[in-house]
Amino acid sequence: MPSTAGSTTPTGAAARPEPPGRVRRFSTAERWIHRTTGCLMLVCLVTAACLYLGPLAQLVGRRHLMVTLHEWSGISLPVPFLVGLFSAAFRADLRRINRFAAYDRQWLRAVRRRRTSPAARPAGKFNAGQKLYAGGIAGAVLVMMFTGLLMWVMGVLPFISRTSAIFVHDLLAWAITLVVLGHMRKARQDPEALLGMRTGYVSRSWARRQHSKWLPEERAAETVADDRRMT
Repeated sequence: MPSTAGSTTPTGAAARPEPPGRVRRFSTAERWIHRTTGCLMLVCLVTAACLYLGPLAQLVGRRHLMVTLHEWSGISLPVPFLVGLFSAAFRADLRRINRFAAYDRQWLRAVRRRRTSPAARPAGKFNAGQKLYAGGIAGAVLVMMFTGLLMWVMGVLPFISRTSAIFVHDLLAWAITLVVLGHMRKARQDPEALLGMRTGYVSRSWARRQHSKWLPEERAAETVADDRRMT
């Protein structure tokens, strides 16, 4: 990852007027991508639990249906991401997530030292924890799809045993479950962040406090874009 935050404001992002005292955080497309991905992930985890945990499997029954839902929801997980690439706002946020700035390293040092004040944890539109979470989930989904396909279509790669694929798939499933639960817990602890994902807007005071580098970077990017249009 590059060490600078860079400019990531999509053209025309500020065209829609913002409510007084609020700033647009997510576009409609981004919110639907998040919701659809979350629903597919939830179906994957719930059906996996119905297949893996004996008491739950007996309670739910209909194993063939659970297997079908699990397989197809897993295969469909990358679809919202791929469709989202048509959105300029989504592509801009992907560039933000893929860039680690100096203040992101400061954020991680503050976490290690258990410093919780917003001043000790500067962040752009996404903090370092959110960037690591997004990257980790993306990599885990790819591995889960790969091992799942090996289990579904046997004999594709004969040098990888089905037992090995099952072991990696199950182990990673537990890890994803814990990480996703942690993500949901953190989200519930911040009502303004939840409001931003639900409506697309957050208060400017929250943005300045929790993501102090975000708005200055937005203004700088808009200034650069205006200068380029004038030349």
